[in-house]
Amino acid sequence: MSGGRLDRVGRAAPSRVSKADFEQREASLRLGLLEAQQELRERPFGALVLVCGDDRPGCEAWVDRMHEWLDARRLELHAFPIDDPDRERMPGFWRYWCAVPAHGTVTVHLTAWPMAAIADRLAGRIDPDGFMRRLARIEALERSLLDDGTTLVKLWIHQPHEELDRRLKKARKKPDKIWDVEELDYRIFRRWDDGVPLVEQLLEATGAPRAPWHVIDGRDDEARDLEAGGIVLRALQARLRPAPIPARAARPAALPPHPGPGPGLAELERGEPVRVPAAEYRERRDALQAGIARLSRAARAAGTASLVLLEGPDAAGKGGAIRRLIRAMAARDYRVVPIAAPDERERAHHWLWRFWTRLPGPGRMLILDRSWYGRVLVERVEGFADEPAWRRAYGEINELEAQLVEQGMPLCKLWLHIDPPEQLRRFLAREATAHKRHKITDEDHRNRARWPDYRRAADEMFARTSTAAAPWTLVDARDKRHARLRVLETVHDALEAAVG
Repeated sequence: MSGGRLDRVGRAAPSRVSKADFEQREASLRLGLLEAQQELRERPFGALVLVCGDDRPGCEAWVDRMHEWLDARRLELHAFPIDDPDRERMPGFWRYWCAVPAHGTVTVHLTAWPMAAIADRLAGRIDPDGFMRRLARIEALERSLLDDGTTLVKLWIHQPHEELDRRLKKARKKPDKIWDVEELDYRIFRRWDDGVPLVEQLLEATGAPRAPWHVIDGRDDEARDLEAGGIVLRALQARLRPAPIPARAARPAALPPHPGPGPGLAELERGEPVRVPAAEYRERRDALQAGIARLSRAARAAGTASLVLLEGPDAAGKGGAIRRLIRAMAARDYRVVPIAAPDERERAHHWLWRFWTRLPGPGRMLILDRSWYGRVLVERVEGFADEPAWRRAYGEINELEAQLVEQGMPLCKLWLHIDPPEQLRRFLAREATAHKRHKITDEDHRNRARWPDYRRAADEMFARTSTAAAPWTLVDARDKRHARLRVLETVHDALEAAVG
């Protein structure tokens, strides 16, 4: 791609920095970075420095320099090898989400998602359309981090083709230098002509104004380090001490038009509940549990992970349905996670971080008693998330679930629903039962006054997040036997479709 950003670097004369000049500028830069790092510790956001490039040794040398200039005890590094086996066995961007920075910290990602996209395209693992989809996914990830307040600095360290050739030849001639060269460097050199257009395409497609790419000439080590360090420092200072902007009314985040009505909880509440006789229930339950036992073992053997999430009003029977499900499975094959309010560590990360870090490994099932949908339900209704945040969450959730499904993970999204009179009956029954009283709090009774608000939020949630790949299953849970059978049937059918 003639005339691109990489080509312009190659045509320009390399910047050179004398030893004396470097030492003088380094002292000021290092002090500025340390002060910014210290100030960041008290702020409710983190900083992510993405270091990529065709100059692998230069990228790693600059990361080494950052550990000299900053307080290394509070600098977190994550290097992502191109041939990491986790890329094949875990969903999409899982490894990047697990490593997003906590509030008050500086995190460095070496190579990460840009290099993986280019490597996959060069290796033929994705076609041109797949590459464009990957770039769109990268843009969505970065937008999500930025919207959450993360300071994102993206550095591309570049070596012109002829300079890389010279360095490789020099390393071959000097045995004391050969340790500084890896097979990856030769692979980059051999695929140069194919790779440069992909890099230019990536820089163009993912260089948003809020997180532009900075292409850095890697031909002079000291000039490279000063330029990259200066970019990081200016980004931190701009975030820590932003320029004042004129006051204006806040505008909610843009949201696509509502796609239509959801399944209609009010209509379900008006209908007659489905009743299942005890004898029929036991027969169907036993058959479904036997099938799930067989299929969960097949999933373990095949390395197929799965995820089941249950949502719905308090006392809708989520816990009872989960107990019937896990009775069919070996304990090593599942994990049940009840989702409550985030703790201090979880609040210090992007709101989806605590879910990405809990995803099941190969062959295991994760069962969530409530889930990421709390963002658009309780956090929306109770005001724990502001409107721009919960509006953004629809797209962020759809992106997360799309990656799970693309990985081949069966995903069951179950809403167990009851009506207000049935909920009140169950609350009173719990209060009258000694071993169930702990399940009832004053908050549960207070929430009943917000029933219409929760119902409206749920209906919009269904409409915006029930996709072809990850549909919602709405369960009439006024009869517990019927609800438990529907949960078992849904999980059974999803496993059978995956591992049959």
